[in-house]
Amino acid sequence: MSLHTVNKTLDKLELAIKNHTVSNLKVSKSNVAWHIDHSLKVINNVCIALQKSDPILYKNNFSLLGKLFFALGFFPRGKATAPEHVKPPEVITKEDIISQIQLAKTNVETIASLDKNAFFKHPLFGHINTTRVPKFLALHTNHHLKIIKAIVTK
Repeated sequence: MSLHTVNKTLDKLELAIKNHTVSNLKVSKSNVAWHIDHSLKVINNVCIALQKSDPILYKNNFSLLGKLFFALGFFPRGKATAPEHVKPPEVITKEDIISQIQLAKTNVETIASLDKNAFFKHPLFGHINTTRVPKFLALHTNHHLKIIKAIVTK
C-alpha cells in the first residue's frame, strides 16, 4: 500500500466528521468521534516517532502476528486495546478533529522523505519501518472506518 492510500483513508475520516456525535452501543462502546480521533492520534504519533527515530537502531523484528494481519489485510475487531498515548480524551471537539486531520495530512507527506529504516515500535508487531508504515496506517485506519460505517448504518 502506498502513501496515496493513506491519504485516501484520511479523506474518508474527514468525511466521517459530519457524524462525529453518532454512537451505537451494539457496534462499539465508543462514538464516531472517538474512532476518528484515535485513528488520527495513531497516524500523527507514528509519523512523529518515525521522524524522531534513529534508523541505525532499526531491527527487522516484525512479529508473526504482524505478518499474519498484513497478509490478511485487516485487523480483527475487539482483540486489542489502544495504548494510552493514542486514546482520545473524554471530550472530543469537532474543531480538534479538524486540526488533527490537517496535522495528519502534513505528517503523512513527510514519510516519503524519511530513511527506509526510520521506524516506530508497535506493542504487538515490533519495529515497523517506513517501508511497512503505509500499509500499517491504511489497515489500522480502515479498521476504524469499518467500525464508523457500522455505527452510522446499523
